[in-house]
Amino acid sequence: MKQQTIDSTPTLAGSRQHQSPLDSLYDLITGDEDARVCKDIPSESCRDQPRNFFAYLVANLFTKVADELASAKLVLPWLMGWLGAPALIVGLLVPIREAGVLVPQLAVAAYIRRLALRKWVWIIGSLASALALTLMAFAAASFSGAIAGWVILGLLVLFSLMRGLCSVSAKDVLGKTVSKARRGHLMGLAAGIAGVLTLALGLALQFINKDETSGLLFIVLLGGAALLFALAAAVFVLIREQPGATEGGGNAITAALESIGLLRTDRDFRHFVLVRTALLSVALAPPFYVLLAQQDSGGDLGALGLLIIASGLANSISAPIWGRFSDRSARLVMVTSAALAGLLGLLTWALVQFAPSLLTGFGFSLLFLLLGIAHAGVRLGRKVYLVDMANNETRASMVAVSNTVIGVAMLAGGLIGLLGDLYGTAFVILVLGIASIAAAVYALRLREVSEPD
Repeated sequence: MKQQTIDSTPTLAGSRQHQSPLDSLYDLITGDEDARVCKDIPSESCRDQPRNFFAYLVANLFTKVADELASAKLVLPWLMGWLGAPALIVGLLVPIREAGVLVPQLAVAAYIRRLALRKWVWIIGSLASALALTLMAFAAASFSGAIAGWVILGLLVLFSLMRGLCSVSAKDVLGKTVSKARRGHLMGLAAGIAGVLTLALGLALQFINKDETSGLLFIVLLGGAALLFALAAAVFVLIREQPGATEGGGNAITAALESIGLLRTDRDFRHFVLVRTALLSVALAPPFYVLLAQQDSGGDLGALGLLIIASGLANSISAPIWGRFSDRSARLVMVTSAALAGLLGLLTWALVQFAPSLLTGFGFSLLFLLLGIAHAGVRLGRKVYLVDMANNETRASMVAVSNTVIGVAMLAGGLIGLLGDLYGTAFVILVLGIASIAAAVYALRLREVSEPD
């Protein structure tokens, strides 16, 4: 059966009566009724595909929920506010979380490609992520103020680097164990279930008494995220990965440095990288909205729950709209979403100054919902624009160069938190709002690369 899985549909169909419950569930979920789809994976992996599909699904689901429990955009900024950490540290959370994943990938990807089995890299990364989050929980319980903030920030560096390891190795393992026609379904299923669980978490926080829980909730959230990463590693062990090719493990950093010349020779790419750098003003904003809501609510966990619900809804609502819009003009998606984020920044600052009574828990959640929609548009628009602008020969180099530049720029942009310590959180939101409007105007200068039907 193993040898005929791909080439002999009648043999597989005839053996369906001998399928295990796991095989039957896999066929039910994926719609494989007459033959097992095995595209672009080793023939030896075809029979193990149901097992690998569900192992990857469960592990991915666990990590997605864990990432939300320890979100650098939501949970950690709220925790920093509760601990009394400086705004500078809050401003560095998202840059370190993102840059820690992006920048080192250039170096580690080459080494990972030298390994015949790559699932163990993912397992090590997941276990190390669990360790970092466990130590964060201890830090939150043991320290306060700037000391707690810097300790947690240092552990976030470790956490981000380990998530980078998982990100690189996961793509290789997925490509070797799950068919090309089933990967999107797997990822979508994991994201959908994780979204439901995240919304459930936000609803549950509405019924928690902040006076009774105090900082215990954050210890539980971080500890729960650590447990989920450890469980994900245990599930990932169940994946049966066939040894893969070890060629192509050259020095990726050298290749990236050679590709950096595209910034000089390709005018359109250079302008895109400048626009993407300017659009970081949108990505840097969410933690300051969270900090402002935390300060205004006095640490009410119900307000945090509303923000979590708003964040989940933002992605669900906006993804189909931005997707269709990007097919027509990814450039205008970046312009529109950046302008929306900028106007929200100006509105939020004005409300803090002149009508603070309007900024209730629901008021902040509405602003955060709209900001999440804007952020989703920026992310989707710039991804589609790069894919449409590049060709098969330049796409990989452009992605590597732009990710590296943005990773470094994010670290520099994180220093904007200094303004929060000097002039207040609302002022930082105002500055980022003005910068977002400027980014929208500059994005108008990009060449149109979309080709709608």
